Amino acid sequence: MEKNLFLSILLAFLVPFSTLSLVHAVVTDISTDKQSLLALKARISHDPSNLLASNWSTSSSVCHWMGITCGARHLRVTALNISHLGLTATLPPQLGNLSFLARLDIRNNSFHGSLPEECAQLRRLKYLDLSRNSLSGELPARIFDNLPNLLLLYLHLNFFEGKIPSTISKCKSLQDLSLALNNFTGAIPKEIGNLTQLRAMYLGFNKLQGEIPKELGNLAKLELLSIQNSYLTGTIPSLIFNLSSLMYMELWKNSLTGRLSENMCQHLPNLEELDMSSNHLTGPIPNSLGQCRMLSMLALSDNLFKEHIPREIGNLTLIKFLNLDSNKLTGGIPNEIGMLHNLEHLILSSNQLVGPIPASVFNISTMEELALYRNQLYGILPSIAELPNLEGLILWENNFSGLFPAFITGASKLNRLDISSNSFSGFIPGAIGNLKFLETLSLENNYFTSTPDLTFLSNLTNCKSLRVLWLGNNPLNSILPGSIGNLSISLEQFDINDCNISGKIPKEIGNLKNLIELQLQDNELTGPIPVTLDGLQNLQRLYLQNNKFEGLIPDIFCHLHELGELNLKGNKFYGAIPACIGNLTTLRKLFLGSNKLISSIPSTLWNLEDLLYVDLSENFLDGSIPLDIGNLKVAITIDLSRNLLSGEIPIAIGSLENLQNLSLRYNRLQGSIPKTFGNLKSLEFLDLSRNNLSGSIPKSLEALSYLKYLNLSFNQLSGEIPQGGSFRNFSAESFMGNLALCGTSQLQVPPCKKTTHRKLRTKKVFLSILLPTSIVVLLVVLVIMFLLIRKKRTRPPTNVDIFPRETWRRISYQELVRATDRFNDNNLLGKGNYGSVYKGRLDEGMEVAVKVFHLDFEGGLTSFEAECEVMRGLRHRNLIKIISSCSNDDFKSLILEYMPNGSLEKLLFSEKNVLNIFHRLNIMIDVASALEYLHFGYVVPIIHCDIKPSNVLLDENMVAHLSDFGIAKLLGEENSMTRTKTLATIGYMAPEMKMHIHDYCD
Repeated sequence: MEKNLFLSILLAFLVPFSTLSLVHAVVTDISTDKQSLLALKARISHDPSNLLASNWSTSSSVCHWMGITCGARHLRVTALNISHLGLTATLPPQLGNLSFLARLDIRNNSFHGSLPEECAQLRRLKYLDLSRNSLSGELPARIFDNLPNLLLLYLHLNFFEGKIPSTISKCKSLQDLSLALNNFTGAIPKEIGNLTQLRAMYLGFNKLQGEIPKELGNLAKLELLSIQNSYLTGTIPSLIFNLSSLMYMELWKNSLTGRLSENMCQHLPNLEELDMSSNHLTGPIPNSLGQCRMLSMLALSDNLFKEHIPREIGNLTLIKFLNLDSNKLTGGIPNEIGMLHNLEHLILSSNQLVGPIPASVFNISTMEELALYRNQLYGILPSIAELPNLEGLILWENNFSGLFPAFITGASKLNRLDISSNSFSGFIPGAIGNLKFLETLSLENNYFTSTPDLTFLSNLTNCKSLRVLWLGNNPLNSILPGSIGNLSISLEQFDINDCNISGKIPKEIGNLKNLIELQLQDNELTGPIPVTLDGLQNLQRLYLQNNKFEGLIPDIFCHLHELGELNLKGNKFYGAIPACIGNLTTLRKLFLGSNKLISSIPSTLWNLEDLLYVDLSENFLDGSIPLDIGNLKVAITIDLSRNLLSGEIPIAIGSLENLQNLSLRYNRLQGSIPKTFGNLKSLEFLDLSRNNLSGSIPKSLEALSYLKYLNLSFNQLSGEIPQGGSFRNFSAESFMGNLALCGTSQLQVPPCKKTTHRKLRTKKVFLSILLPTSIVVLLVVLVIMFLLIRKKRTRPPTNVDIFPRETWRRISYQELVRATDRFNDNNLLGKGNYGSVYKGRLDEGMEVAVKVFHLDFEGGLTSFEAECEVMRGLRHRNLIKIISSCSNDDFKSLILEYMPNGSLEKLLFSEKNVLNIFHRLNIMIDVASALEYLHFGYVVPIIHCDIKPSNVLLDENMVAHLSDFGIAKLLGEENSMTRTKTLATIGYMAPEMKMHIHDYCD
């Protein structure tokens, strides 16, 4: 009784307070929503339309705010939609207080920061779309603990990272899931397989790892599976192919492996699109693909599929897009493909397909794109075809032949035509100008011809959308017409290289204002560069190499401020490199080699800090290489070879850490190889041969781990050859011609000697004995020589060798080219100031020495004329014999008797030391006999003026022959003591020559 009374009193006391509390909750609920939304408004830092700032006012009802929907029953906020407003903001934690919220849509704004964990309180939420923002951080796992009603979750196009939470599987009602285009990592949670209501799943464009979980095979209602470009590995679970509701499967650009199941389409009756391209799938393409009869798109490109294309593909009668590009498919194109009457895109390129294209393919009237390039297809294309919708015909790099396919000119919608790199021939039809929508035309690398004035080019002026025109490597044998200036103003690329185009570049070319690339190389173009070329202000790549342009390099090139690549190699440009070349700050590649350029390299060139490739080789550039070469920090290749550069190699080259190829060969560089070369960590090719470099080879070069080619030959280097690093891979050819080098026997150099005190004392004793003995022997030799010369003077010169004129014969330039293998460096015997000497073998087998005079050097022509004047009447066993000569305006050479034992200089410094005392004595007698004949035995005294060991040549019997009469003098009575200009070898000159030419000079 007392207990019941107590409870009654307690209830009477609590009920008023409870009612008061409920009344208070009703009053504050909508206020809570309002405060949550105002907290969101406070987080907005940018509202371009000022909509929320003016509309979300505290003076008006929340339910009347823009983007807000309230429920009719509870008057609570049930939907928040502020998408597409361009807002910049973060999400406040107060959003979790919108307890009646069923739809949250903020897509396509600039929200950033993380997703608040308080969103886990939104138990009534059905649609959550946060896509197309800049949200980041990890996805809180607990958010999905209390979202049992969630139907749609779109988080794509943000910056979320970390693993995909496995708790997402608690959203049992989820139908649409999109986490694509984020930075999620780790494996796909296998728990996603519990989302049995899921219809669409987008996980692509993340950084996922691992395999596709086999549990995805439980998603019986799944219609769309998209996990492309996400680094997935392993095989495709076979259970995936049992999802009979599946309509779209996108797994492209992963690293999936293995074979496709042979019965993959047995349980996929609704599949419309299948894209597995850019993986590592192998094996044959399953025949069962023909059972996926609803397919409209099939893409298996860029895999490792092999064997034949299955004929069952012909059953896919609804297919519009078929792409099997870049596999290893073999055999022919099945005739059944011609039965696919809805096909719009057929792409079978980059395989190993053979045979002709089935004729039925050319009757698929829906065809828009036919891409069969890079196969081994052959045959003649039909002249008639039913392809009214064709927009792209891409057949390059096959073996098609015959005339230009006539049906092409009737394909009025064609915008891309590429039949390059085949064997088509005949005239390019003028009717090609009927293709008014043409944007790309590529006919290069065929056997097409044209009229002398390239008539079809004039017709192409009707193609107002033409952007790319490639005609190179066809025997057009024409000139460039002025109508080239009437081509489409949209033209960006024009290539007519290696077409035997002659004449001049027409001035009208300057009308092509939007041209980006111009290729005219490997033709017969002549004359000056038209000044209108500076109108091509968008030009980025200009190729004029291997033509016959001549004259100074014009300044108009310096006006092309967008130019990134300039190639003038292999022409006849002369004079100095324009200093204004330094104004081309966009230049990345500069090729001026194989011209006749002189003077020093302009200092402005070294200011082009973004240059990648520099080729100034095979010119007559002089001066030194400045320290400013160190400005080319990104240079990959520098080639200054075959010039007249002198001075030392600057140490600044050692700072070019990206340099891969450096060639300074055939110059006059002196000094040592800089030790800083050891810093060229990327260097693969280094050629410093044929200079006057001295000192030792720096051991720092051993650090060049990528060095594959090294040539230091024919310098004056000394000391030990390094043995570490890449030097283990180099042969004797890399070091030959450096007589003071030592090292291992494999390098064909003498071993390095270690000097000790005892050896030094022995050496001193040896020298004290050897030196007096040598002096005595030398005196005896001189006395014998004097007696022999006096004896020879007392009798007529019976040793004159008659060389009958009947043995002379005419030798053409072409025969010399054949004899010397196009004057190949491998046949080069020696090089002087005025000429180079090559070994050659004439058509009848005779070995000869061909001396080619450098007509571009001052004195080269004079040297040729002097040598002819002097040698034409000389006959002596100790003088080099002239077999014939070859002379025209641009080429002068003498064909001489070949001396197999080379020069005296070579033998004197040879490590083999083949010259004994008798050889040396006979050589001295031979040279003395030759000089006696020149001075006293010929009708006019001849002064050689350049007696030195390199001009004394030895035949197979070690008989000496005096050579090189390029600066010799014939002295008559009236001019035997006349003044002359300075002659003889640099570094030595007979004192008598300073004032007069006299036989004492020899």
